[in-house]
Amino acid sequence: MQITGIMIYYYFVCQRKLWYFVNHINMEQNSELVSIGKILDENSYKNEKKSILIDNTINIDFIKNRTILHEVKKTKSIEEAGIWQIKYYMYYLEQRGVKNIKATIDYPLLRKTKEILLEKEDKEILKNVIKNVEKIKKEEKTPSKINSKICKKCAYFDLCYV
Repeated sequence: MQITGIMIYYYFVCQRKLWYFVNHINMEQNSELVSIGKILDENSYKNEKKSILIDNTINIDFIKNRTILHEVKKTKSIEEAGIWQIKYYMYYLEQRGVKNIKATIDYPLLRKTKEILLEKEDKEILKNVIKNVEKIKKEEKTPSKINSKICKKCAYFDLCYV
C-alpha cells in the first residue's frame, strides 16, 4: 500500500483530515492558506530544481548537493508534522538503499532552517505510523474531530464543524 509524505504529515496534524484525503475528499483547492503556501513554495528557492517526485510516493521540495533533503514550510505552527514528514522521506529513501541522507526544514518567511536527523527510535515510530495510516485508509468512518486551535484554519473545517 502506497503511503505518501502528505499522508504522514496529515497523520500528525489530524487523522480525520488524513481520512478525508485518502478517501479523495479534497477541500484544499478552496483554501486561501493552501494557495498562499503554494505561492511561497513556487517563489522560494527559485534556483533549485523543485518538487522531486520519487516512485510516485514521496515529493521532496528540493535536494541540495544530492544529499540534503529540503522541505519548505510557511510557519512552525504544525512543526512536528513537518518533521515527521521529512523523517519519512529519509526513512523511505534509506529503505531503498540511499545512505547518509541529511534533511532540513526551511521556513523562508521566518528566515530560519531546522536540521532534521533520523534516529533509530524514529524508524520504529515510523513503522507504527505507517501501520496506523494503512489502518485509517481502510476505516469506513471518519476518525473523531480533534477540536484544536488549528481547526479554524483547516481547509476541511466546514466538513467537520458546519
